[in-house]
Amino acid sequence: MGNFCSVCYPHRSPNKNRPTSLPYPESSGLLQAQNDVSGPVNIAMVGSTQAHVTGSTSQSHLAITKSETYALLGNPPPGTSSSLKSEKRSLASKLSGTLNRSNSESRAYSESKITSLYEKYKDEHEDSILSEGIEEFCIDLQLKPDEFKVLVLAWKFEAEQMCRFTRQEFLSGCKALKTDSCKGIQTKLPEVVIQILADPEKFKELYRFTYKFGLDCSSGQRILPVDMAVSLWLLVFSQNEPPLLKKWLHFLEKHPEVRGIPRDTWNMFLNFTNTVGNDLTQYDDTEAWPSLFDDFVEFENDQLNQNSSTMQDLNRESSSSPTS
Repeated sequence: MGNFCSVCYPHRSPNKNRPTSLPYPESSGLLQAQNDVSGPVNIAMVGSTQAHVTGSTSQSHLAITKSETYALLGNPPPGTSSSLKSEKRSLASKLSGTLNRSNSESRAYSESKITSLYEKYKDEHEDSILSEGIEEFCIDLQLKPDEFKVLVLAWKFEAEQMCRFTRQEFLSGCKALKTDSCKGIQTKLPEVVIQILADPEKFKELYRFTYKFGLDCSSGQRILPVDMAVSLWLLVFSQNEPPLLKKWLHFLEKHPEVRGIPRDTWNMFLNFTNTVGNDLTQYDDTEAWPSLFDDFVEFENDQLNQNSSTMQDLNRESSSSPTS
């Protein structure tokens, strides 16, 4: 009785004449006490399942609740109709269905199988899957290490850094995917990719994760080297490339003095590609963009003007040349 709170049985009164082996409804909180029908009542049907009944509740609804409760307890009151058996079977069926669904979900993966899968790729000297193990893992998944799906897998595993899956990351990630085998991961990954590409917020989560994933945590790195940033931009945008990406990467290539990409610049580049338009016509220099974006827009405008001047010169030369 210690598991029941005072709300469930506020009017419990001891009665020594009652056999202790028989759980009376009013003593265990299953039914409302007869002397208290005006206020709200908590009716515990099974375990912690409760129904909130007010004083205005219809008598027919209350009668059904009582009969179902007696059916569950196996102690029908005198005068109960034969329909109680049907109600008992119906209630048992509902409970069975709930338990079957719970068992089915729990059997979707096996923790022991996930652990065995982890042990297959784990490094011999360290309790983590390192570069060689990840390469073997990717081979079994029929994936290349630089594929978008591998980035998505690292995101689902919440990996802290490249070329390493800790035991906790691997086990939690497989549970999140609800699978315990390479075949299961192969099945789940395309579904996750579709969800990410269809939901801008999920893609934003993946995009921001990618920056952290690229940092060398062991050395305390806080700014992403530009060569790593370029590789990760190509990877994260490989399924849906913004029109400006190639121009942006060309700008970085032409400006070797830019050696690192801060987190804010990385994060805001996604907003930048969605805001300024394919040809930068929507760019507003009064907004609080990183200064590197201002330099990029200026570079692109210079390139555009230079190309325009070159075309004009070519046109003048063509028009002034003698015709045969």
